[in-house]
Amino acid sequence: MDIDYELSPGRKLEKIEFENNHNHTPIISIITPYYNGEKYIEQTANSILNQTFPYFEWIIVDDDSPSKEAKDKLKEIEKMDERIKVFHKENGGPALARDYGVKQTDKNSEYLLFLDADDLICNTFIECAYITLKTHPDASWTYTDTINFDGQEFLWRKWYSVKKEMEMNLLVMTALLKKKDFLEVNGFDLQDKTIYEDWCLWLKLIEKKKFPVRMSFLGFWYRKKAPEESELSRTNSKNEKKALEYGRNIARRIVDIREGIQYPKSDFNWKIIEDTLSDSIIIPKHKSNQKIKILMLLPWMVTGGADKFNLDLIKGLNKEQYEFTIITTEPSNNPWRLQFEDYAKIYELPAFLDQKYWPAFLLYLIQSQNIDIVFTTNSKFGYAVAPYLKAKHPEIPIIDYVHMEEWYNRNGGFSRDSSAYSSVIDDTYVCNANSEKILVEHFKRNSEEVHTMYIGVDEKKFNPELYDRKEILKELNIETNGKKTIGFICRISEQKRPFLLLRILKELKEKRDDFLVIVAGDGPWLADVKLDAKKHNLTKNMVFLGNVRETEKIYAISDMTLNCSIKEGLALTAYESLSMGVPVLSSDVGGQKELITEEVGIIVPCLQEEKDIFDFNYKKEEVEPYVNGIIKILDNLEEYKKKCRARILNGFTIDNMIKNMDEIFKKTKGNARPTKVENGKALAKCENLTQEIITRNFAAAEPEYKWLCQDFNEKNIDISYAKDLYEYVDETKTLTYKFKHVIVVILRKMHVYDKIKEIIGKS
Repeated sequence: MDIDYELSPGRKLEKIEFENNHNHTPIISIITPYYNGEKYIEQTANSILNQTFPYFEWIIVDDDSPSKEAKDKLKEIEKMDERIKVFHKENGGPALARDYGVKQTDKNSEYLLFLDADDLICNTFIECAYITLKTHPDASWTYTDTINFDGQEFLWRKWYSVKKEMEMNLLVMTALLKKKDFLEVNGFDLQDKTIYEDWCLWLKLIEKKKFPVRMSFLGFWYRKKAPEESELSRTNSKNEKKALEYGRNIARRIVDIREGIQYPKSDFNWKIIEDTLSDSIIIPKHKSNQKIKILMLLPWMVTGGADKFNLDLIKGLNKEQYEFTIITTEPSNNPWRLQFEDYAKIYELPAFLDQKYWPAFLLYLIQSQNIDIVFTTNSKFGYAVAPYLKAKHPEIPIIDYVHMEEWYNRNGGFSRDSSAYSSVIDDTYVCNANSEKILVEHFKRNSEEVHTMYIGVDEKKFNPELYDRKEILKELNIETNGKKTIGFICRISEQKRPFLLLRILKELKEKRDDFLVIVAGDGPWLADVKLDAKKHNLTKNMVFLGNVRETEKIYAISDMTLNCSIKEGLALTAYESLSMGVPVLSSDVGGQKELITEEVGIIVPCLQEEKDIFDFNYKKEEVEPYVNGIIKILDNLEEYKKKCRARILNGFTIDNMIKNMDEIFKKTKGNARPTKVENGKALAKCENLTQEIITRNFAAAEPEYKWLCQDFNEKNIDISYAKDLYEYVDETKTLTYKFKHVIVVILRKMHVYDKIKEIIGKS
């Protein structure tokens, strides 16, 4: 998973203004031990003050810092906000400083959050943690997965296991903890600085049958110092052994345990939808302002054309005029979360909240953040919850964006969903005129409510003048040997028909051998495609680069781009390729021919029906037009290249898209269609029906959701667990070779076998 470690929270102060937040009793007490921490504490302060939940106090305990600069910095920090309180005590180490800080907390605060002076939290950390504990009243504490940064860079995603925790500490110090539970175990209560104080705290809680909730989003940033800089590493091995023994002595007292709750998890099973998160929950109220506040419901934030559109949209609109809140509804690593987080508040529902509370959480956000518009795209839950939201808030417009119709997916995909819920959707936008036509003619939509809005491309970034072909070829270690280059940039999935690509190249090679195909992308069929390329003697004509973030470099070294998909809306690769001055050969699907004219490329017929997407036996009449098209473009490259970029500049730029969406949002705010408002009021009388729609959606999606949860957990499983499993089998001589082979197969399916192969020394 690619992480941009430069996108840490708190790089700048972006405080949210709330109504009467300073007059409210703090519910949460943040405790920070401080010792000569002037270098990083301002960023820590920003990450705290940027929180979406305001009812906290921040208690900083100066542990007798000798540095004048450190003490002066604390004075600056204390002036940043009324909720910050600084205390000074004689030096005793972080554990005693935390205990001291707890004694200074407001007597009415309910939760503690321990955050060191150089660590960071994402802007929704406190709010998500607060709601998680409110919806799990029996749990004692909650924490998120961790991004380690600065000195060392890696992700810390550990499956919570009491057995493992009793052996060594796998938990982070930064967690939201019930104060009464902390006091019940007498806090840290440690004098020795070289004891693992956080581990001891968790063990004491476990001893009392307390348990946590693990939220699976990356919400905590731990500044991971180089090993030689840590307190225990600076001590000798004797002290480290003493620290381990101290913790294990506590662990030996544990006789009865409760396992934790871990997200994502699939356990809906026809549960009744909740209207409220908790009767005692406190809803922070954002101050009203003139900005347009948009609630976006997305499946995830991953590499893809639809997600690129979402990111470009929120990046491009003026932050002085817009506020975005993003809800994700499918279990995912969400590798683009950090990119989105710079422009929006992010809530990954599968990572911290039971599904039965999802509708209530949306109502909570609408009330808290004064939402003006609900915007859904590619989210099944986003559509299922639309009637419920319209019944609760008829005056709030709901709009959606449909990227393509998929006849192999529920006989229409999200086009079908959009049409099914059209009675509560004010307007639908699509990425090409062909999709608009299908919605109106096939799905019988009101033509006044369906509009084409082209996605566009960043022509400033995708500008051929910015890139040096020779340098990029050298960087990617590609030798063209004078061959023409063909870019194939996509996810290697059945939709993109990579096996048709191989068939095309096999036929092309019989006519000419002066081509090199650059495959940039990853996906479920990549390994099989590589094997088939070798079988068909195409390895000298193909280069496989895997997933490429900077696709502009691939266009810069390509003479043409090939797209043989069975389905597209209007492919982002077509926009990008033409912007880079590279002609495109594409199947006639979606709105491809609306962009690719005969002057800038070639459109060939798609003869395969979508229902046959998994039929990889392609007919000759399907293959030949591609072969002939490639030859025609390669033989007339300069003619095709002449007008490619001009085609984009004439109405297909990202700036044009942003301008259009800006006009749409401004027109939509406060102007829900009267018929939709009336429909919402009618649905309010049928509230049980709108809840049942959501329930049935959850139940119907249970197998897929369960698989996504399992896939997330398997791909992020602690490799050491897999290693332990294999070594246990390997050392157990009574087990057969066949059984050990079964374990290897399991490890392969867990996606970790290749990673641990070197560790266990087996092939």
